Amino acid sequence: MELIRLNKYLAQQGVASRRAVDAMLAEGRISVNGKVVVGMGMKVDPDKDKILVDGNPVQGSDRMVYIVLNKPEGTVVSSKKTEQAKNIVLDLVKVPERVFPVGRLDKETSGLLILTNDGDLALKLTHPSFECEKEYEVTVHGTITPAIIHKLEQGVKLWGVRTNPATVTPLGHNRMRIVITEGKNRQIRRICQKLGISVKTLKRLRVKQLTLGALSVKQWRYLKPEEVEALKSK
Repeated sequence: MELIRLNKYLAQQGVASRRAVDAMLAEGRISVNGKVVVGMGMKVDPDKDKILVDGNPVQGSDRMVYIVLNKPEGTVVSSKKTEQAKNIVLDLVKVPERVFPVGRLDKETSGLLILTNDGDLALKLTHPSFECEKEYEVTVHGTITPAIIHKLEQGVKLWGVRTNPATVTPLGHNRMRIVITEGKNRQIRRICQKLGISVKTLKRLRVKQLTLGALSVKQWRYLKPEEVEALKSK
């Protein structure tokens, strides 16, 4: 096999997304031929090099897996258990392949979460340049006024940068559906707080064309081929 960048190879093998692999490299969790990898640019020959992640050998799989989970509140989107992340979403999905969660949902946010071992798809669904639509239902403490809706639709400054305009559908004085095309850390909670309304409950309903359908909380299913193709399309 030709040499390939380590982070790209591990993403292709379903260890984690490239971004998550880079974080693992920075934490010293990956070794090649007995030596901890330092830096992001290393290339490997998977046929010859012995690659370990958290001390476990990486075993390639030709089968790509695509799963949708209805994430419950209180579970952490993480590929590894820690003292801070004891209840992780991977506890709910039992498959022989190694899969990883795509994108961010904080611990108290529920709803649609995709898990896969396809690093290229994960990149398309998470990188800001692809502007992937994600729809949420939000209940807040306070009142969602027309002025607040207008500001959400214009974009709100976070960390000195204005967010992309959102699409907002009011559902009552303190509920709304909001569609965003970014995935900044705790974005909806932060923009609501900045506008004077704190989030009470937050649930993701949709990623691109994919919805939860009839999935109950904690339930998951494999995606149909046509659903996968729709997620991969522009």
